[in-house]
Amino acid sequence: MSPILVIAGKEVADGLRNRWIVGATLVLAMLACALALLGSAPTGSLGVKPLAVTVVSLASLTIFLVPLIALLLSYDTIVGEIERGTMLLLLTYPITRTDLLLGKVLGHCCILAIATVVGYGGAGLAVGLGQGSDPQSWAAFGLLLVTSVMLGGAFVALATLISLAVRERGTAAGLAVALWLVFVVVFDLVLLGLLVAGQGVVDPKLFSWLLLANPADVFRLANLTGFDNVRLFSGMAGLAADMRISSGTLLAALAAWMIVPLAAALILFRRREL
Repeated sequence: MSPILVIAGKEVADGLRNRWIVGATLVLAMLACALALLGSAPTGSLGVKPLAVTVVSLASLTIFLVPLIALLLSYDTIVGEIERGTMLLLLTYPITRTDLLLGKVLGHCCILAIATVVGYGGAGLAVGLGQGSDPQSWAAFGLLLVTSVMLGGAFVALATLISLAVRERGTAAGLAVALWLVFVVVFDLVLLGLLVAGQGVVDPKLFSWLLLANPADVFRLANLTGFDNVRLFSGMAGLAADMRISSGTLLAALAAWMIVPLAAALILFRRREL
């Protein structure tokens, strides 16, 4: 078996025994069910598909919770092993640094995938099967699951890069929280300020491309503008009409947010002295 898969399997096994990860999965599941059941209650009189409402609600939840869980899961991937003195022991085994890093990242992504599928899958099935739905809503829900895992993978890669850029776990934890604040809270406020301040001067169409600089916004655009029923209910129909970015481009951008930080982390790890 590949060393990468062996390391990933160990990370998943350790994660499944971790009460914090189990608790995060339960929180995702409870919040997802609450949003799904409460949000879909008025849809019968409005003629809106309940699963489409669920997709909109879960997309908003994902933007806040999944990046935070990913960052807290992976911020000490390397620096934690070094501080505990176990990194040199791990590298005495017949594995390369690339195998070790890729295995850890893959394991963390699998943990996030399990948490997302378990947490959101129950809510989606309960609403979709219990209250009825259409193929487009199921497709939107499938896209939500896939892009949620990709968003988590992007922040796992960013957290791993942070773990290699610092020498102490405390510093890595602080940077991880700061990164979450920047991408989830501050970035959109800055863009909104620029749009208001530069009204009539700055081309609004430029902002749809600036959103690609934030993986959370890429995720939001991919899920809330990809399908007609979700787009109309989320209030993104106007933006989708002005936006010149295809769904394929958004998925490619989200994939790039996974690949580029991971590639940078691999370069740093190969050059770092332990």
